[in-house]
Amino acid sequence: MTQTLSDYTPPAVWTWDKANGGQFANINRPISGATHEKELPIGKHPIQLYSMGTPNGVKVTVMLEELLALGHAGAEYDAWMINIREGSQFGSDFVSINPNSKIPAMMDHSTPEPTRLFESASMLVYLAEKFGAFLPTEGAARAETFNWLFWQMGSAPYLGGGFGHFYAYAPVKIEYAINRYAMETKRIFDVADKRLGESRFLAGDEYTLADIANFPWLAPFTEGNIYNDAKTFLSIDEYRNVARWVAEINARPAVQRGRIVNKVWGDEDTQLKERHAASDFEGKRLVAGPPA
Repeated sequence: MTQTLSDYTPPAVWTWDKANGGQFANINRPISGATHEKELPIGKHPIQLYSMGTPNGVKVTVMLEELLALGHAGAEYDAWMINIREGSQFGSDFVSINPNSKIPAMMDHSTPEPTRLFESASMLVYLAEKFGAFLPTEGAARAETFNWLFWQMGSAPYLGGGFGHFYAYAPVKIEYAINRYAMETKRIFDVADKRLGESRFLAGDEYTLADIANFPWLAPFTEGNIYNDAKTFLSIDEYRNVARWVAEINARPAVQRGRIVNKVWGDEDTQLKERHAASDFEGKRLVAGPPA
């Protein structure tokens, strides 16, 4: 049965309804800036990461763990929990790093003046260039890596703020919105599946930051642990090349470690609220995924 469309007509001038009933109404607002004073902790390592183990946060923790696995000691880091559901991203120190108030945010204290970084793709490129890893230096291969990196950055809003929001979080189920973003999500999976049918990894035969960026978004759909029963709803098992790629990447120990950093849901032995040393992973079960 087709849902009856609302007779809502947008007003001439939009106004903010603070009590809009959405799951994140308590933290969403149409203005930027800090809502409270909050000093961020600083650990002993050069790299300080302020994040949460959602897909965008996992990109960076996987990258750091991969660099450490290659022997880059300068990639040692402290990862501090920023609970975005409680509005911690609007603290004054966090906003001074990222004026957009989104996780992750990072500071590199190894430079003459501390370097701030916000936007996950910016962090991946910065780290790849700093340590000379996971980003080809040759022109065509480098360009292809950037193609798939920024494809992910452009696609994530359809998966999260689009499909995820209207399917799992919106206070009412809107057929048009769910259909619109379900279609986009399946199209994105089809793009990835076709590419991975002709190439081992997204940018070619080598594992790159393009895979590190895309994996945390595509893997949870394939594994069935994001947005309630989205895997079934979207028939994700159709995308067999994506499933092959997810399994290969998830077998990497650094990926398994990176996926539980700043994770505070699920079984307790799969959570690592903060990470300050490799020993923090002792006794942890290395399986992960974002909250459903």
